[in-house]
Amino acid sequence: QVQLVESGGGLVQAGDSLALSCAGSGRSFSTYIIAWFRQAPGKEREFVAGIKWNGESTDYADSVKDRFALSRDNARNTVYLHVNDLRPEDTAVYYCASGPDTWVISRSVRGYPYWGQGTQVTVSS
Repeated sequence: QVQLVESGGGLVQAGDSLALSCAGSGRSFSTYIIAWFRQAPGKEREFVAGIKWNGESTDYADSVKDRFALSRDNARNTVYLHVNDLRPEDTAVYYCASGPDTWVISRSVRGYPYWGQGTQVTVSS
C-alpha cells in the first residue's frame, strides 16, 4: 500500500515556475514508478511525466517535455515536478500516481493503482 500527498500548486502568471511535490509513504514507494497526471475542467485526465524507481529513466508528454522536469529523492520518499514557463493551458489539477515498476513507464491511468488527492495549478495570462 502506498499513500501519496501532493503539494506546491498555486495561482501564478504565465511564464512563472512552480515546484510540485509528491510525498509518499509505504514500503513500496522507493521501488515504484511515480507519474504525474493532470486534469483540466471538462477534460480527461492526461499523462504529464513519469520517473522509474531509480530515477534513471523518465518520460514526458510532448506538451511539457521542454518545460517540466522530474526528480526523486527516495531517502525522503518524495518526487518533485519542476514546472517552468507555465502557460494558461497548463491550468489543471495535478495528481501524482504510483505503480509497480515496469519496463516502460505507462502513460495510462490504468497503470497506477495508487493516487494522491491532487494539487491545483492555475495560470493566468
